[in-house]
This record gives sequence, structure tokens and C-alpha cells, in this order.
Amino acid sequence: MILSLCIALPVLTAILLLFVPRAQETAVRWIALLGSVAAFIATLVMLADFRVGEAGFQMVEQVKWVPSIGAEWHLGVDGISLFLVLLTSLLTVLCIISSWSSIHERVKEYHFFFLLLEAGMIGVFVALDLFVFYVMWEVMLVPMFFLIGVWGGPRRIYATIKFFLFTMAGSVLMLAGILYVYFHTTDPVTGLHTFNLLLVTEQAKFPLQVQTWLFLSFALAFGIKVPLFPLHTWLPDAHTEAPTAGSVILAGVLLKMGTYGFLRFCLPIFPLATVKFVPLISILAIIGILYGALVAMVQKDVKKLVAYSSVAHLGFVMLGMFALNIQGLSGSLLQQINHGISTGALFLLVGVIYERRHTRLITDYGGIAKVMPVYASLFMIIALSSIGLPGLNGFVGEFLILLGTFAENGVYAVLGTAGIILAAVYLLWMYQRVFFGQITHEENTHLKDVTLREGLVIGVLVVMAIWIGVYPHPFLSRMQPSLELILNNYKQAGMSQLLIP
Repeated sequence: MILSLCIALPVLTAILLLFVPRAQETAVRWIALLGSVAAFIATLVMLADFRVGEAGFQMVEQVKWVPSIGAEWHLGVDGISLFLVLLTSLLTVLCIISSWSSIHERVKEYHFFFLLLEAGMIGVFVALDLFVFYVMWEVMLVPMFFLIGVWGGPRRIYATIKFFLFTMAGSVLMLAGILYVYFHTTDPVTGLHTFNLLLVTEQAKFPLQVQTWLFLSFALAFGIKVPLFPLHTWLPDAHTEAPTAGSVILAGVLLKMGTYGFLRFCLPIFPLATVKFVPLISILAIIGILYGALVAMVQKDVKKLVAYSSVAHLGFVMLGMFALNIQGLSGSLLQQINHGISTGALFLLVGVIYERRHTRLITDYGGIAKVMPVYASLFMIIALSSIGLPGLNGFVGEFLILLGTFAENGVYAVLGTAGIILAAVYLLWMYQRVFFGQITHEENTHLKDVTLREGLVIGVLVVMAIWIGVYPHPFLSRMQPSLELILNNYKQAGMSQLLIP
């Protein structure tokens, strides 16, 4: 029951917080931290139990939940969801530590919602029942709504309502698609309709026209969450107004729910429609890569620059995924982890100077490498990892994505490569203006360098970036069998000509 434990530990900790007096803020922080660490340890046990080389789901749990409608508490993990669950639990621990000195109001409520959010996110990644998946998908929306709306910036109400409406619009259409699939899937044992994802994947042999509409119903929900251009407009506002930890978890995990959804549902269940939409999704991904990079270049706010960089990076993820070969899929999945590490660290780094100066405008800085040398060094490593420097995590993912894309369409790959060049432009230009030159603002002459707590949080992500960049094998070896299983669906659907022999 390790997967249920991963979900239950944050929920039980959140419930425990309800009995702690609001005035005991230190106790609240420690209880929340210990609960998140316990959940992280549970995910490490899951990783230790995971058998390398197996393509199917492992640690499967299946208990009847709502028998009258065929819904079950059905959980499992494979190479696709394994590291996304680990990333979720790790970033939650780091976010709670990073919030230690930045959240001063309604501390109990803040940690309560954060722990519920963690449970919902893990639930999305391990659900093997469409009913459970949808419940978890909606559950995690509520805590994020409050985290932005209560602890966010000056325009937090506008940002959180926009985030909520965008996500709900996609979710309703996805629910309609889930119900259609449900009424066309039957459990061979009970004879009842079922939400079982394994049976859905096995029985969903819909004609192309039906697959097209079902693909669109799911893809809209996932595309909004990615966010895929032109469905991205909620993201910069949500990122900019969210508290630092909210931005970290939003970029690090919530955006991956969209890309995970495409991998878990759209590609295996609707293979004919997937092939039909390859050109459209690939073009939208390339537009997102170039548009996100160009808009990031003209940002005056560092946090907004990082937010638009997410649009570009997630465009890369989608481009590799819809190459429909093992290199592209491997790069796409690895780049999801890389983006969570690099962009999560960038938001944490921006939060460090925002706590000190309460401004994120690039023009309010300059020359701060002189007074914050450790901070400047950490920022440089993470910026280079986000650009894709060899030896750091971003390079491995982007290389595999471009390799897979070149095998299918050289033009797409060339345009995607231009996005890497633009990423170097906007990140290094921002770095030069913030850290180099003369200190032009008196307030910056007395800035304190990173504290031990801040250095520990960011240092963990730096280590992860270097590890994946130098030795990605432990990650790829666990991912690829499950990704190859998805590609086999295309062979079974008579589309083997699209795959590498």
C-alpha cells in the first residue's frame, strides 16, 4: 500500500494541523515539514521497490470504491509516473522549507492547503482509474486557487480566477470524454461499465472520427495545463502573482499534469487521432517555443521572464512527445523532470532577492554579484542548466528531443533549435543586467548572501541538475520500457511505418 501511503501522509498531516492552535506558527511549520518529509521517504521506498526493465505498472493497488458505477481505488506506478511522483514530494519539502521566513499570515491555512495540493498531485500521477484521476485532478485545483488568491501578489484575485476558469473549462470537456469512454468499456468479470484505465486502453478501438473528438476533449484540458500556445495566457499572471513556493510547485509539478495526461491518455487510448494531430501539435509547440522565448526577452520583471520561459520549455516537451519515437518520448519525459528542477530553482532564486528587496524589476538590480557571490554562482549554474549547457540536466533532455524530432521532421528540429539560442539570449542578458556592472542602487550594497536554509534548498536542485546532466542512465533506464510500450500501441494500430524499425 505504498502508493496509498504517499497520498495519505500529506492528507493526515493536513488534518493534524487543524488541531494545532493558529498562534503556534513554529509548531505548524515543523509538523507540515515532517509530514512532507515522511511522504518523500515513502516515495523513496517506492523508488527502491521499483523493478528496472519492466514496462507495466508496479505496486498496483486495487480496491472497490464505488461498485455501483464500477469505480475502484486503483493505483499503480510505471516508468512514466515514477519520477514525477518523486519530483512532487521533493519539491513539496523544499517549498515548505523555503516558505519558513516568507509566509507570515495564516500560516496554518497555508500549510494545510499545500499538503492537500501534494496529495492531489501524487494522486493524479498514480491513478489507474479514470474516476479517481478526475477526482484528484479537481481536488488539486482548489488548494492552488487559495494559495494564489490568499497569499499572492497585488493582482492575485484576477490571476487566481483566470487560472480557475481556464482549468475548469478544460476539465468539463475532459469529463464528457471520460464518460463516453466509460460507457464503451466493460469489465469482463462483472459485466459492468468500468473506469479501469488498463481495460479502457485495451478495449478502446474507436474509429478515427470518434477518436478525433475524444482526443480533442482530453487534449484541451491537458493543453491548458501544459500550457500549449495559445492556451497559455493564464500562466504568466498565475506565476507572477503566486507566492514563491506556489510558483515553484506550479512550474515544477502542475504544468507536468498536462504533459503527463497526453502521455498517459491521449497517446495510448487514441493512437489514430494522435497521428492525425501530430502536425498541429508540433506547430503549436514550435510557436510556443519561439513566442515564449521572444516575449521573455522583453520582460522587465525577472519572475515574469522565468514564467514565459516555461511556455518555451514546455513547447520542447510537446515537440519531443509528438515525434512519436523512443528518442523523442524519452527526451520529452526527462525534460519534464529537468524543467521541474531548473525552473523550480529559478523561482526559488528569484524569491531570495524578492524577500530582501521586495522588487523583481531587473532595473532595480545590477552588480549584486559583488555582495552576493554564492547566490550569483548558484543562479549561474541553474541558468545554464535551463539553457541546456552540456554537463547539466537540460542538455540531455533537449538533445534527445531534437534527435527524435530530426528523425521525423528536420524543419521542426531546426526551428526548435532556434528556441535554445533564444533561451541563451534572454537568460544570459538578464543575468548580466542583474549581477554584473556597478551597483547603482544604494539598497543593494548591504544585501545578505544566501542563508544556510536557502542554500540547502537550492543546493539540492543544483545537485540534481548536475547528476542528470552527467549520469542520466538511472532515469532513462526506468523510463524507456514504459515508453516503448506506448509505441507498441501504434504498431498494433497499423502505424509501424511511423516508428523507427
